[in-house]
Amino acid sequence: MLLYNRLSRQELEKRLRSEKFSRRTLSFYRYVYIKEPKEFRDRLYLAWDQLKCYGRVYVAEEGINAQMSVPEPNVEAFLKHLDTVPELSGIPVNWAVEDNGKSFLKLVIKVRPKIVADGLNEHVFDVTNVGNRLSPYEFHKLVGQEDVVVVDMRNNYESEVGHFKNAICPNANTFREEIELVVNELKEKKDKKVLLYCTGGIRCEKASAWLKHHGFTDVNQLHGGIISYAHEIKKSRIPSKFIGKNFVFDERLGERITEDVIATCYQCGEPCDQHVNCAHDQCHKLIIQCDNCREKYQGCCSTECQHNLEEQTTKSLHDLS
Repeated sequence: MLLYNRLSRQELEKRLRSEKFSRRTLSFYRYVYIKEPKEFRDRLYLAWDQLKCYGRVYVAEEGINAQMSVPEPNVEAFLKHLDTVPELSGIPVNWAVEDNGKSFLKLVIKVRPKIVADGLNEHVFDVTNVGNRLSPYEFHKLVGQEDVVVVDMRNNYESEVGHFKNAICPNANTFREEIELVVNELKEKKDKKVLLYCTGGIRCEKASAWLKHHGFTDVNQLHGGIISYAHEIKKSRIPSKFIGKNFVFDERLGERITEDVIATCYQCGEPCDQHVNCAHDQCHKLIIQCDNCREKYQGCCSTECQHNLEEQTTKSLHDLS
């Protein structure tokens, strides 16, 4: 049996459209020692492929990081399977806030050196000495209070469409870059109460330990991340202090938390918070693009990419004729 996908994107999209059941998007992570990551990966693939699960999963000796799409009829079986795997038993699961059932097209499970690329030397600090884990409601009460510093531990293209009010949103393209940037930017605030947050909580585990290693005395993190916060705030009917959209790393590229649109189209500057990838495959740059500009530029990020796409399309048609 093949332990990887061999279908084209067009075939994958057709397969998804033909499904007669709905899907649910979920995510989970755990820092746990995995002795044989490759063997562990293969066992997961066999089990989850049989349940028609899709998603993107990273496995390493240090643990697992997963974002997945599970058929509604197989959700119970999937959760039961998690509990049969000692390393995953009882693992907390985050359910998507806004779900169209089209978050993933295939199942990809990769073995990586780390489950989050942070670039940190883990031999120089205690990765288990993490910050205080705050419940969504505890975090909510502290946001906006005097002498409390709220820090977004996500990349700039994530925070530009949604973030907590008055949060520090570092201008970084990668987590590796940001974690160092945050230490430098806050070096004069080591005695302040620091609140960290990210999408599902995983990045804050390493970030909080790194800040404590650098002398920050009161480090706290949003347990379960923005996803957990959005669910709890909605359930409690409390006005959200997170505004806009929560960026997600799947086909949806975002889930709406509030109706606030805090970003603008990269090309015309009109209010917009819809991320898209440039339609020219050799570019594929992530941009925010409104409907009018999407039509005007044919889904491309620039006139240059639009021209290249038109040339590529013309050549393909010519080759077929």
